[in-house]
Amino acid sequence: MLLPKPVQTALQLLEQNGFEAYVVGGCVRDLLLGLQPTDYDITTNALPEQTQQVFQQMRVIEAGKKHGTITVWIDDMPLEITTYRIDGDYSDNRRPDAVRFTRNLEEDLARRDFTINAMAYHPTKGVVDYYHGQKDLKNHCIRCVGDPETRFAEDALRIMRGVRFCSTLGFQLEERTKQALYAKRGLLVHVSRERLRDELNKLLCGNNVKQVLLEYTDIIAEIIPEIIPCQNFGQHTKYHMYDVWEHTVHALASTKPDLTLRLTMLLHDLAKPLCFSVYDGVGHFYGHQGKSADLAEQILKRLHYGNDFSQLVVTLIRWHSAEFDGTARSVKKWLHKLGESTLRYLFQVQRADVMGKDPNYWYEAREIDQLEQLLEQIIREGQCFQIKQLAVNGNDMQQLGIQQGRMVGKTLEYLLDLVIQEKVPNQKQVLLDTAKEYLVSQTASNSEN
Repeated sequence: MLLPKPVQTALQLLEQNGFEAYVVGGCVRDLLLGLQPTDYDITTNALPEQTQQVFQQMRVIEAGKKHGTITVWIDDMPLEITTYRIDGDYSDNRRPDAVRFTRNLEEDLARRDFTINAMAYHPTKGVVDYYHGQKDLKNHCIRCVGDPETRFAEDALRIMRGVRFCSTLGFQLEERTKQALYAKRGLLVHVSRERLRDELNKLLCGNNVKQVLLEYTDIIAEIIPEIIPCQNFGQHTKYHMYDVWEHTVHALASTKPDLTLRLTMLLHDLAKPLCFSVYDGVGHFYGHQGKSADLAEQILKRLHYGNDFSQLVVTLIRWHSAEFDGTARSVKKWLHKLGESTLRYLFQVQRADVMGKDPNYWYEAREIDQLEQLLEQIIREGQCFQIKQLAVNGNDMQQLGIQQGRMVGKTLEYLLDLVIQEKVPNQKQVLLDTAKEYLVSQTASNSEN
């Protein structure tokens, strides 16, 4: 397994100073799977102070020193170098109260969560695998190191990590590990919302997300309890063959692994059970779009998503049932309302929503394809859908005698609406004449009032 040059340098420097050193954990797992690791962790028998001494000529961060971790920067690559350790009690179900350093690599690997993450590697010594992680990798199995209930009680985030690996790697939980995961899921309340959010994000973008969401709904519900009413909630309409939750999952899984899309689909129908009504035996969900958007806004705030990201997701949910009549006029109307980037997302959301319906209605996706073609034509031809694209501007309105800023904006919006509806061309003189007529009508209307 080829390691990056900075990692090789770190291992060599530690060994040249008389210490053992291995890469460890997720990077070893990924290398064995033929994947490119996102980061590299190193474990060593050097004590933190000794690690600092080895790398004294380099940039060093001591923030994790209490738990044995020193971060070293080599050629712009941050490397976490941690002393072999044995963890103490986990009174908060998240972090050890204290750690005890050890000279034994096997004891260090014994404290780790899953066997596939409990392997170490050295370029000349090869893979160190005391807990049969390579066998579990081959069998696509996620198994705790040691007693699973103890592992999850120590650090409840491991519950979400286990489910996340099922989604991203396509693996299955070993039965005892699975039972313990369910038994201890209530401990997730002790994990910070940011940590839960980060694991949820990775899970949602996994290739096996559909199976995981359907199989581990109760785990996801510990983070987003608002999904519970959606389970087994029949829709009673010819358009849907799934209950609300199953529809949600199938729609989500039909999108590309883009967090905006997948989180939007996860939350887009949350309020359907709240808005359900039946007329003549047919189910209806009037107003569920807006109420789902309101619920999503609360959830995203609770999980500390960024404001801009949250606003985009909420907007997509609020308008996920937006109607188009198949004309360029309707596309331009929504372009004006949402902007190009958001409208492109909206079309993907609507297509995913269709793919979560009964297959007899999948043909509706072709209608969305046609709308996207219209969008491309509008952008390519520079057709007008924004005030700044009008052939007139605020200065032109002021020259017509409009001095009040509010009235200037109102007049330009009026002109833009006419242009979008293709009732008048986007030509300066035509727009000026139309604006004059509009001002006369507004003055007459104000006089009557």
